[in-house]
Amino acid sequence: MFRNQYDNDVTVWSPQGRLHQVEYAMEAVKQGSATVGVKSATHAVLVALKRASSELAAHQKKIMPIDKHIAVSISGLTADARVLSKFMRTECLNEHFSHNQALSLSKLMQRVGAKMQIATQRYDKRPYGVGLLVAGFDEDGPHIYQTCPSANYYDCKAMAVGARSQSARTYLERHLEEFLSVTRDELIRHALRALRDTLPNDVELTNKNCSIAVVGEGEELSIYDDDDVNPYLEGLDQEERRGGAGTSREAQPAEAPADGDASADQPPPPPSDEQPQADSMETD
Repeated sequence: MFRNQYDNDVTVWSPQGRLHQVEYAMEAVKQGSATVGVKSATHAVLVALKRASSELAAHQKKIMPIDKHIAVSISGLTADARVLSKFMRTECLNEHFSHNQALSLSKLMQRVGAKMQIATQRYDKRPYGVGLLVAGFDEDGPHIYQTCPSANYYDCKAMAVGARSQSARTYLERHLEEFLSVTRDELIRHALRALRDTLPNDVELTNKNCSIAVVGEGEELSIYDDDDVNPYLEGLDQEERRGGAGTSREAQPAEAPADGDASADQPPPPPSDEQPQADSMETD
């Protein structure tokens, strides 16, 4: 009956010093479809895989605009992502209204981190089950930030999160030194190659399952979906895959559950002290 008495409340520590509900939320991020963020000296790029909950449904949007200079891509519970993205938009609007200027990425991330931290400290809340990649350009240049359900956030040179994202991170690590000096279009191609490595070998990127966001020096945020993605995908299916798609430790069945908040993902393995049964969780 008392399989695990330490995961009923987010404020209860296990004897090993763990907050199990925070770890469950982090598993929800790993179940979501992959998204990749990279930056050069002048631009920041987000690319994301989109899933459809069924053949009758449209593909879920994975990249959300925040301001003219900021966008976020998500992996995990899209409903939680909408709450956080609305909060981020409000903060950006308040900065424009109060100070007539764009909000810097570092200030925005501090506020988002504080909001997410509250949900890990109060018994009447639960952690946000979503990981965000935040891309933006401000007076300090381009930025890629990653957030976690634990309320940690990191300023990254490049990052990938979501299902099978280890393959994408391997690609990013191998080409990290190239990113600073490449052009805008080359940076997008690098991001797409990393994203493609998260797919099973028999699946290719298409304009239906891929989104792109770009922001940079002298360029406001642009988000590309559907036919707008085609110029960047041209010839990509002819290139040899360089990552370990389908062989990573995070590899999952080729038929990944539909992305979006309405997908029927399998329950993540609990991060056990005593391996309790977790309820199934719909993740993006």
